Amino acid sequence: MFSGPRNISTTMMRSFESRPDTEVRDEPFYGWYLKKSGADHPMRAEILASMATDWGDVVADLTAPPENAAYRFEKHIAFHFAGAEDFNWLQGAKVFHLIRDPRAMVASYKNKYDDVRPIIDSYRIQRRLHEQSPAPVVDAGDILKAPAAMLRTLCAALDMPFTEAMLSWKAGERASDGVWAEHWYDAVHASTGFKPFTERALTLSPELEEVAAACAGDYAYFHELRLTA
Repeated sequence: MFSGPRNISTTMMRSFESRPDTEVRDEPFYGWYLKKSGADHPMRAEILASMATDWGDVVADLTAPPENAAYRFEKHIAFHFAGAEDFNWLQGAKVFHLIRDPRAMVASYKNKYDDVRPIIDSYRIQRRLHEQSPAPVVDAGDILKAPAAMLRTLCAALDMPFTEAMLSWKAGERASDGVWAEHWYDAVHASTGFKPFTERALTLSPELEEVAAACAGDYAYFHELRLTA
């Protein structure tokens, strides 16, 4: 799954991890991205110390077959690949893209981190990947409005069976969560399922509106192609 930040991506990871046949990887290239880019993200030192930062080591893990599961779900934040040299490691994988209204994304990201411009990179990278190799697209809003129906549709597109186990889970942390969960995952740790969709009126600063507008064309491209229940 490729997604931008603040886009129910961790909730989707929880959903797939709730399956009895699936293991997960939480943003496995995050350490590589921080080391290569020098980005000063929250808990940077802890993240770099907690995970592989060599591209080849990460790829070796992701291309090895799951040890105790039929499936492996990988949650990837697309802007982590702004400096990526290739995507050959995706050969044989089933990819899907998760999108969300950019105005909602920038508003949420700003609450956790000041620089929201990586959202632009996320959309550009996702679109480049999709144009090279078309894959299913789901919108976070659609999933929150009808979780069961949308997950059933997504699973069908991925050629995997749907299970009701994907709709709920126990609150709390997971061993599979990245160390950055302390900063980013408070809402997910409190959750036991998909939260109801709520339409919120957003007031953004001119700077945030500029970032959202820069994503609008790519969002429209994906929104037109998204799966519907």
